[in-house]
Amino acid sequence: MKKDDIQEELQEIELPVEPEEEQGDEKDARAEEALKETIKIIKETASEEDPRPSQQVNLRTILGGDILTAGMVRSQIWLFLLIVAFTIVYVAFRYQCQQDMQTIDRLETELKDAKNKALAASSTLTEKCRESHVLEILKQNKDSLLHIADQPPYIIQIPE
Repeated sequence: MKKDDIQEELQEIELPVEPEEEQGDEKDARAEEALKETIKIIKETASEEDPRPSQQVNLRTILGGDILTAGMVRSQIWLFLLIVAFTIVYVAFRYQCQQDMQTIDRLETELKDAKNKALAASSTLTEKCRESHVLEILKQNKDSLLHIADQPPYIIQIPE
């Protein structure tokens, strides 16, 4: 309850007006009863969980760290830690993924270069192995014992 509500309830409690003829003991007893009722009402209305006055959230309170003392933040600290942990894991996995993608691109480039070199070597070998090219080389080297056959090859048959 608010302070104003408590004051209103205290004002509603009327202490009886006693004539002067009554004895002092009765007066003290009535005052004591009224005091007990007042204390009872205060105990019922007062609680330890009184709401704190709300603070305005602005840039100064955020940068100054005042917002971290709020009860809401303290009650949700495990959630904040979980969010931070997930963020760190996300950033780490993204970094690792980027590194892997760069490695894949580099290896694909190396593979293309190797295929091109192999194709070029195969083309050069095919060109040098052609019959016309071999005949030209034999004609240029006159000291060679190799020459083009004049007769077709013979089939040798072996009896079984």
